[in-house]
Amino acid sequence: MAATPGQISYLDTSLRDGSHALDHNLSPSQVREVVAGLSASGVKYIEVGHGAGLGGSSLLQGRGSHANSELFDAAADVIGDATLCALMVPGMGVMDDVREAVEHGVRGVRVATHVTEADVAEQQIRLCRDLGLRTFGFLMMTHLASPEVVAAQARIMEDAGAEVVYIADSAGSMTEQGIRDRVAAVRAEISVEIGLHAHNNLGLSIANSLAAIDEGASFIDGSLGALGAGAGNTAGEVFNVVTRRVGLETGINEWQLMDVAEDVVRPMMKFPQIIDRTALVLGYAGVYSSFLHKAQSAAARYGLDPGEILLEAGRRGAVGGQEDLLEEIAYVLAQKREASLAVAR
Repeated sequence: MAATPGQISYLDTSLRDGSHALDHNLSPSQVREVVAGLSASGVKYIEVGHGAGLGGSSLLQGRGSHANSELFDAAADVIGDATLCALMVPGMGVMDDVREAVEHGVRGVRVATHVTEADVAEQQIRLCRDLGLRTFGFLMMTHLASPEVVAAQARIMEDAGAEVVYIADSAGSMTEQGIRDRVAAVRAEISVEIGLHAHNNLGLSIANSLAAIDEGASFIDGSLGALGAGAGNTAGEVFNVVTRRVGLETGINEWQLMDVAEDVVRPMMKFPQIIDRTALVLGYAGVYSSFLHKAQSAAARYGLDPGEILLEAGRRGAVGGQEDLLEEIAYVLAQKREASLAVAR
């Protein structure tokens, strides 16, 4: 059932989604310092690990500098009474990865699938419940499906045992009405809590989070300094100040959270999380936010504008896990450019 009005659970993903923006180069000491600060601020759900989750360290997704288990151990040392969470994408991670994560202190798992593929997560969700974990379903790229389809997929996750079902605006491409329509449809279909995971590629993550709450969502994701894929996630410190201003209770000391964002997380960042033209194209084209750096790398190799690659990926309907498609797109675009130049000569 939905939370009591005004009671909002904030889940911090600085140390998981933020891994994308750090090229998966998080150290145990950094994890320990951030988790200690988050826990002291009153954050009750803290997600840690490689950006692609359990089993995510790979050539396709990017190698992590440290194993997830090392990062979990560092977090568990200082997490206090907060719940250490991990992300699991079936097919990328396997069920034994979940069991191993539990051995290293993980007490909550978010089982994530593409928005039309919730059925592939049923056995993983059941495993998480059997292990006594706080169990979340996580529907990615929800802008690609109608509200009715999103609701039907959410029902599959609830029926499998998910205690919270997340709507993820993975491309940061939805406006407020799109969020409202999907949350309202899911609220009418399921009885468990609803969450929103937003990216800020169009600059709408705070507004969209408030819209989701207005329609019945009670879990909201954020990251300190907006650290995350693309233009980043909902800035956690900003969200917690805004909720205070509008009378929503998260149980978090926003002043302490601001200090952690400013003094601990920002010095870790490779660059500020801004909406530059490439991130804006991500949101416009509706492309998975973690494609940003890979599109920039491919563009540099072929002498292209990364926006060209992302627009074509959007036209092709690329989804998470198809990062290798960017190389093909870049090659084809470069060949077309060379052919055009040859004709001009």
